[in-house]
Amino acid sequence: MGSIMLKPLPGCLVASLSLALGLAAPAAAGPLPYEIEEVASGLEHPWGLEFLPDGGFLVTERNGGLVRIAPGADTKAAVEGVPEALAMSQGGLLDILLAPDFAESSTLFLSLAAGTPKANATRLVRATLEGTRLNDVRTLFLAEPAKDTTVHYGGRLALMADGTLLLTLGDGFDYREEAQRLTSHLGTIVRLTPDGAAPADNPFVGQAGARPEIWSYGHRNVQGIVVDPRTGRVYAHEHGPRGGDELNLIEPGRNYGWPLATYGLDYSGAYVSPHTAYEGTEQPLRYWVPSIAPSGMDLYDGTRFPAWTGDLFLSALVPGDVRRIDLGPEGEILGEEVLFAELKTRIRHVRAGPDGFLYLLTDETDGRLLRVGPGK
Repeated sequence: MGSIMLKPLPGCLVASLSLALGLAAPAAAGPLPYEIEEVASGLEHPWGLEFLPDGGFLVTERNGGLVRIAPGADTKAAVEGVPEALAMSQGGLLDILLAPDFAESSTLFLSLAAGTPKANATRLVRATLEGTRLNDVRTLFLAEPAKDTTVHYGGRLALMADGTLLLTLGDGFDYREEAQRLTSHLGTIVRLTPDGAAPADNPFVGQAGARPEIWSYGHRNVQGIVVDPRTGRVYAHEHGPRGGDELNLIEPGRNYGWPLATYGLDYSGAYVSPHTAYEGTEQPLRYWVPSIAPSGMDLYDGTRFPAWTGDLFLSALVPGDVRRIDLGPEGEILGEEVLFAELKTRIRHVRAGPDGFLYLLTDETDGRLLRVGPGK
């Protein structure tokens, strides 16, 4: 591990600052002390993170690199055989997910932007990892139609209890109306088998003109998705335009409103829609105005921070912090706490590690992998 210790503000000061700025009140009776340690640095805009059985890490970089970090030391090695990504604007190598049987099969999944600037889409691949090389790389899914914008790819991955995969897809920015069309993958969350097929119980299988892979639609750019292992509930967050970022409870076949209903404005200041609610669409559990630019998310189920167990942790690029969303027994939001703002940097992802620590990826040219543990 790197020897640099980042000295955070006391948790109570962070809570006081959030109240002074008019942010949501802390979700707990008192903030918990924590310490932040640097695990690795020198990562090129890291995006996705997975935990290897040996205690090491795999980190995707938006420029197309996949890095293996050895356990116990800041020793990095570039993984070879990674499929070529369209590393432009918001595109590149995106998320990574290990198969449930990774320890035996070495199988993993990667999402990435693929194609050319004039015709590109989100792609899902499966591969096997042998040391520092990917083998047997196979495309499982390619979103349709292709688009000529290099933004709003979505790209987050999650595993459901039945072994199927959820992949989030953006609306391509200039094609937001596609999010309301079941003929398009743009602006949807898709559910796939590990072989890339549409499961037979997907909500639109057999419906004329509908893409059978679609699980939910009416999304703008979903970059965080979590399946609660205790309940099976699926939570996802998405970027709004100027405000209107959303946290949603995702249910199959539901329409989440974009662009028919939004709490945000267009970048010009004009209304995207006059509606914040629209018949036949779902309301978010939580929305943010102004925008916080949500980027990653995980559910904490460790024991090092018992008061946080069962809560969602949502990373934010603007202003650069992590939001702890205190969930009630029925999945309701009880409160929100702002954490790690003292880092003063864009945070791309937050993950709960199997060791009970929280891990953060900073969105920088010299990006870092940070570990959060209990303080004294």
